[in-house]
Amino acid sequence: MEKSILIKTELPGPRARKLLDDNKRYRYPRGPFTFDFVAERAEGAFIEDVDGNRFLDFMGGIAVLSTGSCHPRVVEAIEEQLKKFLHVGPTFFFDTEIRLAEKISGLAPGETPKRVFLGNSGTESIEAAIKAARHKTRRPGIISFIGSFHGRTLGAMSISTSKVTHRKFMGPLLPEVHFVHYPYCYRCPFHLEYGQCGIDCLTYIREVLFQKIIAPEDVAAIVVEPIQGEGGYIVPPPEFLPALRDLTREFEIVLVADEIQTGSGRTGKFFAVEHWEVEPDIISLAKGIASGFPIGVMVAADDVLTWEPGAHGTTFGGNPLSCVAALETIDLLQNGLVDNAAQVGSWVLDQLKELKSRFEVIGDVRGKGLMIGLEIVKDKKTKTVDPDLRNELIKKAYQKGLLLLDCGTSSIRICPPLVLTREEAAIGLSILKESIEETPVS
Repeated sequence: MEKSILIKTELPGPRARKLLDDNKRYRYPRGPFTFDFVAERAEGAFIEDVDGNRFLDFMGGIAVLSTGSCHPRVVEAIEEQLKKFLHVGPTFFFDTEIRLAEKISGLAPGETPKRVFLGNSGTESIEAAIKAARHKTRRPGIISFIGSFHGRTLGAMSISTSKVTHRKFMGPLLPEVHFVHYPYCYRCPFHLEYGQCGIDCLTYIREVLFQKIIAPEDVAAIVVEPIQGEGGYIVPPPEFLPALRDLTREFEIVLVADEIQTGSGRTGKFFAVEHWEVEPDIISLAKGIASGFPIGVMVAADDVLTWEPGAHGTTFGGNPLSCVAALETIDLLQNGLVDNAAQVGSWVLDQLKELKSRFEVIGDVRGKGLMIGLEIVKDKKTKTVDPDLRNELIKKAYQKGLLLLDCGTSSIRICPPLVLTREEAAIGLSILKESIEETPVS
């Protein structure tokens, strides 16, 4: 497959239109699709639709395709496993499952011994984390952050607040869940300025939540995204995560880091918490850890996993194909792709900050590695959100051959495959710049 952009039909093309009509007739609508795109094949950071149009992928399957599409080493590992066996079930063992658990345990930050539970998805890894924390502490309470997204199963949805759509008419939800503000310094929920606030998001937990709403002795876990994903690609101030770790230790609360989107090298470290030298009690992984194969991982400190055998389990978790894909992915990440994410991501961030200085509609640029967000506003002074303009920019870029995603109220996220080169990144940024120049501001 040629690695270049080529738009040769009206979008969507004729074959795509037919398939999209069938999709509306026969399939449950999984979500509000950003554009009418029907994939045919992909390689690296490029993806082609059923009409032969080629696009540069700044979505990465929603931060899943860490090694790019169809990396030859991942494909070869999967093909070899296909010849052996596809499933053995949870009452048997196999080599790659054990080696994967050993590998991830060794990668987790800190010196505390770790063990791993393998499931099928990110939301399953969060469900496992909630259960493990409650079993360990014998406490019911969970604290989560406004704007967070942890999944759509009942427990994970109960601690998520990125969109009311996920929760509407779904109650009653998990009890004893309490929400606090995430440190969104560009739009401080306390209307303060960074450097003068004393991280009031944490002060609120100690002085309001623990004093008036729930005693810390009733809290099993605090679940946090090191960088908030669907909520807007929000990077917290440097003091936040270390101070949160101190708070949880003080009250013997389990700290769960949701690294489903931030992990697997996306931020230029294998785990995003490494940027702040924080060791959580539990880390949840999924998305990029297996290059597109479904797997969820809960990695937890030995002393947190107090449940007895059979208290939690899965039939399909740790599927053999997913395990070999994950092992090959981790090797590729450790031997170049994490560093590439850091280097190319740093360059992209610099270029976007330059665009911010030129365009009134870019209110904020933030991120680490190849997890970067642009907040689109009506003007910098008022910071008024403009989701319609954001959506129009994404649509304009799509028509030019660049795939982008939204996040938060008014932000664009950039989460390409970690194989992205600087030259490919430059092509994407050029299209983004043209899209901004050509889109009228309301």
